[in-house]
Amino acid sequence: MRAADISARLSPGARHVFETSMGRAEAALASLGVGAEAYRFVPGRIEVLGKHTDYAGGRSFTCAAERGFAVVFSGSDTPQLRIVDARDGRNATIPLLPEIEPAVGHWTNYPMTVARRLARDFGPLRRGVDLAFCSTLPKSAGLSTSSALITAVFLALSEANDLPAHPTFRDAVPSPEALAGYLGSIENGAPFGPLSGDRGVGTTGGSEDHTAILLSRAGHLTCYRYTPVTALMRVELPGHLTFVVVASGIAAEKTGTARERYNRGAELVSDLVHLWNGASGRSDRTLHDALTSAPDALARLRALVTSVTDSGRRDALARRLEHYVLEEQQLLPAALAALDAGRIETFGVLVDRSQRAAEDLLGNQVPETVTLARLARELGAHAASAFGAGFGGSVWALVDADSAGTFLDTWLERYARAHPGAAPHASGFVTRPGPGALTRDRA
Repeated sequence: MRAADISARLSPGARHVFETSMGRAEAALASLGVGAEAYRFVPGRIEVLGKHTDYAGGRSFTCAAERGFAVVFSGSDTPQLRIVDARDGRNATIPLLPEIEPAVGHWTNYPMTVARRLARDFGPLRRGVDLAFCSTLPKSAGLSTSSALITAVFLALSEANDLPAHPTFRDAVPSPEALAGYLGSIENGAPFGPLSGDRGVGTTGGSEDHTAILLSRAGHLTCYRYTPVTALMRVELPGHLTFVVVASGIAAEKTGTARERYNRGAELVSDLVHLWNGASGRSDRTLHDALTSAPDALARLRALVTSVTDSGRRDALARRLEHYVLEEQQLLPAALAALDAGRIETFGVLVDRSQRAAEDLLGNQVPETVTLARLARELGAHAASAFGAGFGGSVWALVDADSAGTFLDTWLERYARAHPGAAPHASGFVTRPGPGALTRDRA
């Protein structure tokens, strides 16, 4: 796809940003002595609802942002990945070998993990790639920059080596939805069908991010269920509405202690499934499978949690279970129905409840994201919520498109008064729901 074709799929307000970033990526690739053969836009994602539900087999409601990674690449006869970040010039040369050791905590962890997993699953990879990227997303802001980078590297290596023609790939990854699930397994290290697992990047998330990044449609929000990835419902966002996103200035890191806090949510879900399977004699894979296995499954699991003797673990399991049930089984379907019917006020009230549940039950909010969500509603946003991994990151607000720029300026000004320490690192942008990396629809 040509850069001009990609630009045409974005709304007018997003095109200049994309075209500038693509120019920078082309220049960075040229610094390696290589001309561009292929162009890609790999977006970030906005999680509208479905906080920490994907790895539990639940649903979420997402769209792509019109900000993301401008990517240019060329194939190479040398089996290595040469990759350069156009923003700061950092670069790396990565051999396409199954025994390479990614360094957790370093940016090369993500492209190295992709190279290692593909070499193990479909190797030897005989063709390399020279790739440059330029991100227009704020760093560590909950907009899935890490998953976008993983997706970008995969798409380039897949094209260079014609992975869709590989018999093992065809059997294991037969559809775009399966590809999203496979990319999630690259990131979290899980097995995928007949493909053995690996250690991943060090986080235990699901495939929501990769699904939104690959499969979103411009102007639409989509509900997917995960494990496996299944499309359930698509809702067109009315043209008079748009999203405003503000990154709080508090980095949503996934390294060190922050990674442990992020992974804790998945660990608690795993503990709930283990508790259920041990008592029921079943072998359910996900919390969704457990809770839908019998009419009284939720009541039985609640009773099992109550019987846990360690009070700290019991309370943590209870909060995690109740958050999942509220978010996935109650708020998300009601909010979907409200938005689809044009009941925007009801949608906003349900999103408010989701935000409070993230604060009180999931426990992944910080004062800055709580303030941003509250301020957005005070300023007249139809709905607003923090999203992503949590412990920092970003907040989205749904506003009238004709006043979005003014809204963003006022939102940032009010935030600066409330959190003067974080505000200098905050930033924001306006975006309609954007296209996914694999879609060909036009805005």
